[in-house]
Amino acid sequence: MADNSFGTLFRFTTFGESHGPAIGCIVDGVPPQMPLSEDDIQPYLDRRKPGTSRFVTQRKEADQVKILSGVFNGMTTGTPVMLMIENTDQRSKDYGDIANTYRPGHADYTYIEKYGIRDYRGGGRSSARETASRVAAGAVAMKALEHRLKNAFHIRGAVVQIGDHKVNRDNWSWEETRNNPFFCPDAESVPLWENFLDDTRKSGSSAGAVIEIVASGIPAGLGGPIYGKLDADLATAMMSINAVKGVEIGSGFDLADIPGTEAGDEMRMGEDGKPSFLSNHAGGILGGISSGQDIVTRFVVKPTSSILTPRQSINESGEEKDVITKGRHDPCVGIRAVPIGEAMMAVVLADQLMRHEAQCGPLKG
Repeated sequence: MADNSFGTLFRFTTFGESHGPAIGCIVDGVPPQMPLSEDDIQPYLDRRKPGTSRFVTQRKEADQVKILSGVFNGMTTGTPVMLMIENTDQRSKDYGDIANTYRPGHADYTYIEKYGIRDYRGGGRSSARETASRVAAGAVAMKALEHRLKNAFHIRGAVVQIGDHKVNRDNWSWEETRNNPFFCPDAESVPLWENFLDDTRKSGSSAGAVIEIVASGIPAGLGGPIYGKLDADLATAMMSINAVKGVEIGSGFDLADIPGTEAGDEMRMGEDGKPSFLSNHAGGILGGISSGQDIVTRFVVKPTSSILTPRQSINESGEEKDVITKGRHDPCVGIRAVPIGEAMMAVVLADQLMRHEAQCGPLKG
């Protein structure tokens, strides 16, 4: 079962567990003669790593990446690129009390039902620790896109809601997302979110979040009809991220409230001789194919399931238990999902670009 791999031509496979010696990935389909080093990958991992503020888990991991194969003299060789990240700050003893008890909201019960065995230390393979490997693969995908696309493009993410507190889009600033620990594009929302999460953590609870990922400068033509749709691949990619329970493209579920006279993105001819869209409810994708507009997706991350408030559950023997999950956990795990969403967007676009070139040749754009 290839359940640990993602992609078609640009494809990565992750390995490792939360409290094992290391995690990592093997990225296949990387174009040859492309400059690549650990320094190209590390900045992406630094944005995701734990312990960066009081609003995320205090597990201290350097998340230092090592390239083990696929690069020679600073250039990719066309062979699989293997990336490894050592785990250095595990506290497996924090999980001794729940070795035989199912934590509500976690995959403990389902892993036992499927495999008959589970690694209870931090959730093992089901831990969000796995997502560091995705971010490393996404960094390679970004290099592949830069290698293939000559025009300027951006893949950027932001948290647009924590709990029931949404950003004011009139204050949107991409620069602001790098100035605060929430990846928040609205400076006025930052102190509100700080107080909200401080109160949430002190009460022994957690909060969910909505993350928005935008790819700008991507040419028209990526994606295929029916089963190769770009938006279908994006939905799969985002839904595969830990704790994600909903994905939308463009205006998404809000389209149910918008009349047909407004929902269709009207077009005019631009001054540059190219089509100009008057709106972007479709999120930059029409018929499963990119339109040249911004590609927009959002996903919701549920509240962190590991909390200090006692929760009702059972153990493997069927006995009823109250569970308190000790250890170091994010009061809002959605915050660190921003670089993960960016990585998955990059992987999907790199894969779709290579699939397009295999069938149709270079993009017209």
